[in-house]
Amino acid sequence: MNKLNLKALGLTFGIVWASGIFLVGLASIFTNWGLDFVALMGSMYIGYTNTFSGIFIGTIWGFCDGAICGVLIAWIYNKLCK
Repeated sequence: MNKLNLKALGLTFGIVWASGIFLVGLASIFTNWGLDFVALMGSMYIGYTNTFSGIFIGTIWGFCDGAICGVLIAWIYNKLCK
């Protein structure tokens, strides 16, 4: 059985989730689309608001959150598929 690479999946999840947080943040600034999502995520990611500095902070939080989730998913998968 193939094992998942913890670092690769963590990095992939981190990049994908951070990109989503970043893009929705930009959309909320320029089009007012996604304001509810930014407010919801801002309640969990301290400092994430629909400002440029807030988007930067949210992107960092999103990368860390996504990377941790990716590593956990790969680790659990590897443990279950021995």
